Amino acid sequence: MVLRVPQVMLARAADVLPDGPYAYEAKWDGFRCLAVRPAGGRTRLLSRKGTDLTRAFSDVAAAVDRDLPGDQDEILDGELVVFAGQRLDFSRLQKRLSRRGAALAREIAEAPAHYVVFDVLAYGEGLTAFPYRRRRDLLEHVFRDLALGPPLTLCPMTLNRAEAQTWMTEWAAVGIEGCVAKALSQRYEEDRRGWTKVRQRTTHEAIVGAVTGTVRRPAGVLLGRYDSRGRLRYAGRSVPLATEVREDLAERLVPAADDHPWAGYTFSAAWGAREALHTTLVMPEIVAEFSGDTAVDQGRWRHPVRLLRLRVDLEPADVPAFGS
Repeated sequence: MVLRVPQVMLARAADVLPDGPYAYEAKWDGFRCLAVRPAGGRTRLLSRKGTDLTRAFSDVAAAVDRDLPGDQDEILDGELVVFAGQRLDFSRLQKRLSRRGAALAREIAEAPAHYVVFDVLAYGEGLTAFPYRRRRDLLEHVFRDLALGPPLTLCPMTLNRAEAQTWMTEWAAVGIEGCVAKALSQRYEEDRRGWTKVRQRTTHEAIVGAVTGTVRRPAGVLLGRYDSRGRLRYAGRSVPLATEVREDLAERLVPAADDHPWAGYTFSAAWGAREALHTTLVMPEIVAEFSGDTAVDQGRWRHPVRLLRLRVDLEPADVPAFGS
């Protein structure tokens, strides 16, 4: 019988953690990943979209093969992360995807990945219909009974909301993005945003809707977020892009179609200025992470923001709504 791989359960963004019968887990800055191992078979690592990550993270796949029983169907859900010193390094994580051969081997040796596991979806039997509390208990038993260790890591969890809020502040320095709240009685609902995620907001995400310069040589970006009516609203523009970000963006940009939501719009070169920016519209498919100050007026950053990196692991639907 072929092992069926479920679609991942997702989280919706919120400003505060919910209170009640919830578990609170640390939210990691990495790649969402299912570790899938059929009885008697080898482990495959799959992204949230189903992309095979096994080659790029062969060190993690080998650890699952080595440390789990393997005589039964097993599916784990978690996050792939890479540390640089005492902090998570998302750019080093992304490098794995573009490396081959000796270059990939060096990357694995220099920056080993960790797999932070927060759920178990199959362990001899399918578990998605079971409540979170039961799945978590089993996962803790598996880690304890098998004495699992790096690169496999059990995601920290607390039932105390105040403790979770403390984590968000104290752990931000190492790259923990925030917390995810999960109802204790909740089953694993495939492809549904049934969990709640809250980020420590030192950085933000938005969608690249246009660029200054050209598609192949972007100089800066114009960012947007969707509002409650599904309209892509302008949220701000960036300062000139760093070389690494500009090159990465140029490889991914797609020229806009005729029905782009900003077709016919003009954008000011500065807040309150009459001078218009010369822009090139692009398909609003790329999510970017940026840093900005607190001068935000009705959902729009008044001062230019700094684009930090592209978030190839996120989709436009993962971006917080305009004004949030």
